[in-house]
Amino acid sequence: MSGCGGSDDSGDDGDGVTLNLMVASYDKSVGASIGDQWDTVAETFEKKHPNIKVEIERIPFLKLDSVIARRVKDGRAPDIALSNIFAPYAEPGDLYAVEDLFDVPTQADFISSFADAGKSGYVQYAIPIFASTPRLFYNTALFERAGIDGPPGSWAELLAAAKALKASGVPTPYALQFGPEASEDELLAWLVAGGGGYSQLGGYDFGSAENQATLTWLRDELVKPGLAGADPAKLTRTAAYAEFMKGRAGMLIAHPVLLGAAAKARLPYATAPFPKRAGDGAAAPVGLNAWMLVFKARGHAKEAGAFLTHLYGQETASAKGAATQTLPVTISGSQHLRNDKSQQALWPFVDQMPNAEFHPVGLRSWPTVRSEIRERIPRAVAPTGVPADVLEALDQVARSSA
Repeated sequence: MSGCGGSDDSGDDGDGVTLNLMVASYDKSVGASIGDQWDTVAETFEKKHPNIKVEIERIPFLKLDSVIARRVKDGRAPDIALSNIFAPYAEPGDLYAVEDLFDVPTQADFISSFADAGKSGYVQYAIPIFASTPRLFYNTALFERAGIDGPPGSWAELLAAAKALKASGVPTPYALQFGPEASEDELLAWLVAGGGGYSQLGGYDFGSAENQATLTWLRDELVKPGLAGADPAKLTRTAAYAEFMKGRAGMLIAHPVLLGAAAKARLPYATAPFPKRAGDGAAAPVGLNAWMLVFKARGHAKEAGAFLTHLYGQETASAKGAATQTLPVTISGSQHLRNDKSQQALWPFVDQMPNAEFHPVGLRSWPTVRSEIRERIPRAVAPTGVPADVLEALDQVARSSA
């Protein structure tokens, strides 16, 4: 089926329509600028499409998913929503497929790894936005003071660096972010680097030997000796970034949103790919993004497609990405950024995007499983934790939630 939105961003929209756009609002922490671009996008779109008005509704980030769920249940779904999940709406048929919104060239422009992650039942319903792949950030001044020559290329080198940082007085040599904010991201990065992951052949596989070995290594090598900070179970991403900015953390997995803050603070830092356990190359990065969803309830596929075509157009996407330190999700956008020398700090993040590994977001059970990861995984790496028991419990939750 050919898309309704088209790629010419023309202004021929028929009768007047108001699109309800629901997005997240953020606090003033690192990355708050992500939510500040919607007014400009709407204004430029309305100039080209005078018969379509965009009504923006901002919801606090932590309440966004619950508000969308309630609105859908009450029959008051927005036309377009920014969301962290999509399977609960794709499976019942509440969403337009991407092919209903874009023409074929526009669909083909999305980076395949991110487009595939938005599929449910082999059909793409969710459109990636605010994409990110993390890298290992490290404080070059602290590394130099500790006598460490460059970033670690294996877990053995990471451990040696952490010990040297600890000996030189760094409170948190490696900031292990297992607090409740986003521990599922930190965990997946380590599991993938250790040869495991969350899923296999469309289902969950937490209890694999590789996953057990990774968590055992984290428990024994980093957490027990105090190389991962005072309490990794409480260390959130926000707190870890703050510790790094203060020079109290030597290294951590972080997203490009940290680049702007670090540069502004003139923090001496560099980035490197996160290493595989044995040192035989870089691990696949964790692919993260939010999703744009278009609900069928109000029947505005054509108008929503026109807005999204504008949103993902090169000019709009480039301006949005530069302002938010997020990565383009299209091939053309990546090429444009790769040719912009002012965005050189983002180039390594863009280059690794095609290899990204994702959470199993296409499974309807993922929100439940994600909550259980945040609750249970810190126990696995506690000094007396038993990784095998925690992983088996997660497999049981996954099976019962399927």
